[in-house]
Amino acid sequence: MTDLAVSLGGHLLRSPLVAASGTVASVVDFAATASFAPYGAAVAKSVSVEPWPGRPPPRMAPAGQGMLNGIGIQNPGIDAWVDQFGAEIGSAGVEVWGSAVGHRAAEFAQVAGRLERAGVGAIEVNLSCPNLAGGMPFALDAGAAAAVVAAVRDQVSCPVGAKLSPDAADIVAIAAAVATAGADFVVLTNTVRGAGFDIERRTPLLAGVVGGYSGPPLKPVALRCVWEVHRGLPELPIVGCGGVRTGADVVEYLMAGASAVAIGTAHFASPRVGKRIRRQLLGWCRRHRVSRVAELTGATA
Repeated sequence: MTDLAVSLGGHLLRSPLVAASGTVASVVDFAATASFAPYGAAVAKSVSVEPWPGRPPPRMAPAGQGMLNGIGIQNPGIDAWVDQFGAEIGSAGVEVWGSAVGHRAAEFAQVAGRLERAGVGAIEVNLSCPNLAGGMPFALDAGAAAAVVAAVRDQVSCPVGAKLSPDAADIVAIAAAVATAGADFVVLTNTVRGAGFDIERRTPLLAGVVGGYSGPPLKPVALRCVWEVHRGLPELPIVGCGGVRTGADVVEYLMAGASAVAIGTAHFASPRVGKRIRRQLLGWCRRHRVSRVAELTGATA
C-alpha cells in the first residue's frame, strides 16, 4: 500500500489530508459524527481572546456551485473553549490543530499560547478571514502578517502555520514575510471575498453582504496560489486548501506544490467525505505506481 505519511517542515503527519478550520467545529465534537482516521490533522474553528458573537443571520447561503459564508468567527473565547474542549483533545482520534484569531498581534499570541498549553499539535494563525467587521485582513499586508506570526512564534514552541488569502496582490511576498517571521508552513488559501443577491426579495444573501466564497469554483484560484508560492519559495511547506472534493483534487494540489491538502466545504455536504477521498487517493497512487504520496509534491512545478 502507498505510504501516505507526509512532512510539514519536519512535522510528520500520518496522512496528507487535513480537515479545514470552520468545517469540523471544535474537532472534539465532530468526532462523534465521523471518524478522523483518514486525516493527518484536523483544525478546530478559530477562537479569539474574548467571545465573539459573529454576524447576524443570514450567515450562509448557496451560490452557484459554491457557498457564501459571513459567520464572523463566532466563538466563545479562549477561556471557555479550553474549559469545554481542552481535556478531550487527546481523545479526538487525530492530531488537533488550534486556530487563533484576533484584532491585534498580542491577541493572536495570547490565544496561541493557551491553545498550545491545552495540547494542540500545531497553531494555524488565521490571518485571512474575509468577513470580519472593520479593516482589511492581516493577510493582505506583509508587515502586518509578519508581526502577527512573530508574536505567535514568541509564545509557542509547536509548529505554526499562517493561513493566507487568495485576495492578496502578491501572495508570494506575503508568504515570504510570514516564513521569515517564524511560520513553519502556510495554508493556501482561505475563502475569496464574494457576494450574492436574492433577485426576488431584492436583498443580499448574507446579512453582511460580503462574505467568504468557498467550494469547487475556488480550486483554480487556490491552486494558482500554491503553484506560485512553491515556485517562489520551494523550501516552504504548504497546505493546499480550496474546493477539494475528490482524490484527484488532492493529487492536483500535491503536484502544484502542496505537502498536505485540506478538505473544507465538502464536509457540509458529507461529513464522512474524508474516507472516500482517501480511498480515491490510494487508488490513484496504486494505478500510477506511486509508493509514497510525498513524492508527488511539486511534481509539475
